Amino acid sequence: MLGHVEDRYGGVIIDPESFPPTAEAFFASLAASMAAYITSGVRGVWLKIPSARAELIGHAVHEQGFVFHHAEQSYVMLTRWLPADEENLLPPNASHQVGIGAFITNGKGEVLLVQERRGPAAASSRPAFWKLPTGLVEQGEDIPAAAVREVLEETGVRTEFVSILGIRHGHNIAFGKSDMFFLVALNIADGAADHDIVIQEQELAAAAWKPLEEMANNPHIMPGSHMDHLYGLCLEHAKGTYGGMGWQALPMGFNRGGPDVVTYSNAPHPEVMGKKGLSAGSVGGAGGGS
Repeated sequence: MLGHVEDRYGGVIIDPESFPPTAEAFFASLAASMAAYITSGVRGVWLKIPSARAELIGHAVHEQGFVFHHAEQSYVMLTRWLPADEENLLPPNASHQVGIGAFITNGKGEVLLVQERRGPAAASSRPAFWKLPTGLVEQGEDIPAAAVREVLEETGVRTEFVSILGIRHGHNIAFGKSDMFFLVALNIADGAADHDIVIQEQELAAAAWKPLEEMANNPHIMPGSHMDHLYGLCLEHAKGTYGGMGWQALPMGFNRGGPDVVTYSNAPHPEVMGKKGLSAGSVGGAGGGS
C-alpha cells in the first residue's frame, strides 16, 4: 500500500515519498492501493508523480485509469474518480492566467511607455507602438506587488500601488485558457516627481516618459476596443476624475488561519462593507418589511 492523506471531500492524496524504489514495486503497490480505495468508498485519488519518477506515469494512466490534471516543472498531477455511478466532481485544473498593465505618470504629466522586443507588439514589426508596461502575475503574488515588480524589472522605475483602474476578462487566449488582465495605477515611489529609466534589454527595445497625448492617440489601439476603454480610464485617472479600486488585506475567515487575502473594492476602509453593527431591520430599508 502507498501512503496517503485524506482530503476534506472523501478523497485521498497519495504521498510521493511512499513510492517504492523500483517501478515494478510501485505498480504492485498502486494496484493494491486502488483496490483498497474502491472497497472503502474513496471518491477521488490524487497522484503526484515527480519528474524524477516519470517512468511511472504511463502505467498509472494506461493500467490504472488515471488522467492528467496539471503539470509543473517538477511533477505531473494525475487524478482518478472512483464512483462509477456519479459524475466526476474533482475540481479541474486552473482555468486562468493573470496579467497586469501599469499606468505611471511623472511630475510633468508624462506617462511611462515601452516598446516590446518580441511578440505581437514588438518594435521590429510595429515601430510606432509605444504601450503601457505589462506582464504576468506569478504564483502566490498579489496584483499590486506584481505591477510594482514588473515595472521595476522592465524599466528600473520604483513605484507604489495606487489603485486598480479596470479589469479585462477574455477566453481561449493562452493554450485554451482564459485570461484576466488588471490595469493598475502606480505612483513613482517615495513621492518622487521623476525617475531614471534603465530598460531590461531582454524584454524591451525601449522605454521612455511620453506625453499623455501619445498614449491617447495610439494608432494601434482600435477605437471602441477593450484597450481603448482602459486607456480612457487612464486619462480620467490622470485628470483626477476617476480613482479606481483600492485593496485591503483581510483575514480569510471561516476559522481558518494563514495569511490575509487581498480584497479589492471601492471601500475606503475594511469596515465599510462589513456586517458588523447591522441589525436585521436595517437591511433593505426602514423596518425591513416585505
